[in-house]
Parts: sequence; structure tokens; C-alpha cells
Amino acid sequence: MLTVLGFAMIATFLVLIMMKKMSPIAALVLIPALFCVAVGQGAQLGDYVIEGVGKLAPTAAMLMFAIVYFGVMIDVGLFDPIVRGILRFCKADPVRVVVGTAVLAAIVSLDGDGSTTFMITVSAMYPLYKRLGMSLVVMTGVAATANGVMNTLPWGGPTARAATALKLDAADIFVPMIPALGVGLLFVFVLAYVLGRRERKRIGYLTLDEALVPETETVLVGTGGGGGSTDTPAKKPGAGTGAAAGAGGGEDAQADEGFQGLDPERATLRPNLYWFNAGLTVALLAAMILELMPIPVLFLLGAALALTVNYPNMTEQKARIAAHADNVLNVSGMVFAAAVFTGVLTGTGMVKHMADWLVGAIPAGMGPHMALVTGVLSLPLTYFMSNDGFYFGVLPVLAEAGAAHGVSPLEIARASLVGQALHMSSPLVPAVYVLVGMAKVEFGDHTKFTVKWAALTSLVVLAAGILFGII
Repeated sequence: MLTVLGFAMIATFLVLIMMKKMSPIAALVLIPALFCVAVGQGAQLGDYVIEGVGKLAPTAAMLMFAIVYFGVMIDVGLFDPIVRGILRFCKADPVRVVVGTAVLAAIVSLDGDGSTTFMITVSAMYPLYKRLGMSLVVMTGVAATANGVMNTLPWGGPTARAATALKLDAADIFVPMIPALGVGLLFVFVLAYVLGRRERKRIGYLTLDEALVPETETVLVGTGGGGGSTDTPAKKPGAGTGAAAGAGGGEDAQADEGFQGLDPERATLRPNLYWFNAGLTVALLAAMILELMPIPVLFLLGAALALTVNYPNMTEQKARIAAHADNVLNVSGMVFAAAVFTGVLTGTGMVKHMADWLVGAIPAGMGPHMALVTGVLSLPLTYFMSNDGFYFGVLPVLAEAGAAHGVSPLEIARASLVGQALHMSSPLVPAVYVLVGMAKVEFGDHTKFTVKWAALTSLVVLAAGILFGII
């Protein structure tokens, strides 16, 4: 019964948010609360929620201060050179814009933190997508999938969890997987190219010179936002929206849904402190990779230091915090709402019963192919449960079943990584709410668009692993 109710709860949540019948926050709270009562454990709901909040509180704190930190770095102009470089590559061509999104997300993902990747990627690319009338779900889908492939880095989390759960060396798991992951990343770039071609066909494209002509001329561009496909006459982007082209600022840039941070003439710029801010960011990322302190503590200290040095005036500090308060509240609120969902799933025993049912449903004849089974199961399991739940709860069982048929735990561990491209769009991953929140995309729209491409990417990684003899 718990197995059926667990799947029913997840299905109800996904259907309601994709049909936009409920907001993600409301769905994350109310649906698990109702199912908790349905399984006869309503009296324990408070305990489950508090336990879930306790586990996710450090993540919420990290996201809160990470948003403030990178928001300040955007305000002071740290990423402006990156934006200008991407612009020179993109030349207002949708194909180059989407491929640039994938490349940027992959590069920034080297720090191992999804939230950081999404904040930097969206901050750099959002003005271009808005300026050209491109679909924003293309941006979120490509960024999430690229980050999912890169999330398998040893310091990204899943590889370390697999190594810990099976008592293996993380390098022995990850290094042989590099060719397969490389194929997966290449597939993401090809996917970005195809999606970019679709966008170019839908809206056409401007050369960089055309994008800078006076605003009085008009061109045919798409309505963009959220994936709409209707072409409508619109003003040709000009100097007034300099956030995306390096031209002048002005009222249009300041009105662009809070992304005036990339206006090259904004008052918040601190060019004289550029190298301090760059050094601080490099030091912060290095400290994260080396695990010198817990990540929430690092971002708390980094945000306080960045605010103090760049804006020593109290009024300016309050203004910068207020400017990013909307993102902070949305993301942290979503994380705490997700704590209700995960708390109920875990506390009621639904997750355990679902995992046991899936493992028990594997035919006995599939024993010698447990690595392949693990790779396939990693897609739905890492999407419907946390990485901790999968790697510490399910993976040891799969490895034990494989060992009984002579399958190496290393192969099981490697196969368990292939689902990460899909995992990064799971409603249980806090970073995805940073992505959709900053991109002003509905979570349901992102899910409908991204899941099929992310799942295909995961299957490509699995197929490459088998072809290369890694799995």
C-alpha cells in the first residue's frame, strides 16, 4: 500500500504542477500532507516535517547567502567580461546563443555546485534570450542538462556518495567514466545546436550590427518567455537594452524584470575592486572544492565580506540585500516546502517501499546484467528521490544483487551515475528552483520541456558506457 501511495503522491504532484493547477510551493506542502493523513500517519506529520526541514536547512542557508553573494558579484560587474565574450561569440544568432548556454553551464559546473552554475548562467544569458525573443525554457533545459552531466565530478556529490556507500575509491569510479561522460556532454552540445536551429527557424536572427540599429526600425521576433511560439512584430533591439549587447543602458535595461544588473553603466559597478572580487570568488570556490569549511558557512562569510568591501555604506548594503530579496525568498521558501515532501516520503516509509518494490521487480535472469539494470533504474530513482536516498538506500542493495552474479561493485557504481542529467531537473533538487526562479520560467513548463531531453542524455551516457566496456 505504501508503494502505491508513494507513486501516487509523486504522480499527483507532477501532474498538478505541469497542468498549473497548483504552485510548486503549495503542491510540495499540501499534497504530501494529505497523503500522510491517507496512510494513517497524520499525527506524525509535524515530526516528519521538522526532520525534513532540519536536513534541508543547511541547503536553504547556502542558497540564501549564495544568491546574495553572486547577486552582489553581478551588481559590481564581475561577470560583465564573460557576457561580452559570449556576445562576441553569439552574434545574436539563436544557434550560437543556445550552444553558448550549454558551454557556459558546463564550464561553470566545474565548481561542483548547481546553484552557482545556474545563477551565473542565467545572469549572463537571460538578457540575450529576452532581447531576441527566444524561449526561456530552452535556456533552463539546456543549462540543467549540461549541469547534470557535469554533476558527476567527484566533488559534485553523486560520485562521492556512491564511493562512500560501496566503500570504493571515487577516482576508480569516476576516471573510467570520463569517456562516456564526454559523449554525454557532446550530446548536450549537439542537442543545444538542434534546439538553437529550431529557435532560429522560429524567430530568425539578427547580426550583431543589426542588433544595434536604432529602435525605430522593426523586425519579426518571437514572443519568447516560457516557450511561446507566436511570431509578432517587435522593435529591433537597440542601444536602449544594452544589458545584452554592451550598448548604453537606459530605462529599458532597468525595467527588464530585475536584470538591470548587466547594464554597463549601472551605479552599482565597482571597477576599481574588480580584482578583489575576482580573487574573493576564486578563493571561495577553491575553499568549496577543498572542503575547508561547510559550504553554507563559506557563502555566509563571502556574502558578508563582499557587501562590506563593495558597499561600506549601510544604506547601500540594505539596498543590495533588498534587490535580491525576491530571489532569496522564492528559493528558500521552495526548499523548505520541499522539506515537507521529502520528510513525508522518508518518514512514512514510502521511499523504502518504492525502492524495495523496484529492486524486487527485477527478473532473476537479469542478475548478470545488474550494471545495465542499475543504469536504467538510476533515471527514475534519482528523479523521484534525493541522491542520499538513492545512493545510501538503494545502491547497496543493487550492488549486493550484482555481486551474487559476479558483477563488480565498481560497474554498479559507475552505472548509478548516468541518471544525473535527469536528476538535476527533479523537483527534489533545490538548485532547480534557483534556475527557474531567476529565469522567470514556470517549473511545470521547465519539467515538460526538459525531462525528455535529459532522460535521452542519460541513456546516451549509459549506451556509451556499455560501448566502451566501462559498464
